[in-house]
Amino acid sequence: MNLIYLHGFQSSNLSIKGQMLQRYCLESAEPKRRGIQVHLPDLNQPPLAVMQRMTALIDRLGAENTALVGSSLGGFYALQLAVKHDLPAVLINPAMRPWALFSTLFSAQQLPYSVTAQWSLDEGQLKDLENLGVAAACSSAAVLALLQQGDEVLDYAEALTFFSQPESNAVTICETGGNHGMDDFSAKIPMILQFLSDQVVAVKKQKM
Repeated sequence: MNLIYLHGFQSSNLSIKGQMLQRYCLESAEPKRRGIQVHLPDLNQPPLAVMQRMTALIDRLGAENTALVGSSLGGFYALQLAVKHDLPAVLINPAMRPWALFSTLFSAQQLPYSVTAQWSLDEGQLKDLENLGVAAACSSAAVLALLQQGDEVLDYAEALTFFSQPESNAVTICETGGNHGMDDFSAKIPMILQFLSDQVVAVKKQKM
């Protein structure tokens, strides 16, 4: 299985969670876990460029053997890609409406906002994010949303409401306490990998 980890805003391909996932799979005593290839792309680009790059990566790896994990803004991207390509995904405290969040964090006078030396976030990109966002949770994609009520950056209730829609196919685990970074992420890795592996196997069986 190929596992693509999508990091959050102002993070990078060296993100702690991505490194944890990669290390766990490399060092696991279970052969099936060691066989998981973890991909850690750098998403510090405009939203449309991120989606194009990730779509190309998914096409190259093969959608039937690919799963996603995304945190915060990466969770937003993971959801859009999961819906578009019908991929299993685990979302870690996902940003459901990042365009609204950024509009709150940055005034018009602060945009473009320099995120890295190569990328600045501007108002046009906020509109691109809004246009990318799926309006409803109606999708056959298998999604596990991990939320913590102690998230100090995002309102967990937005994601909880979204994934609680009757047409949603998502599984949601909402915990009290915690924080945006989900400090206990390492303890959740076995569950995350089991969920994604089960979904990939199920898809393969359906196509046999």
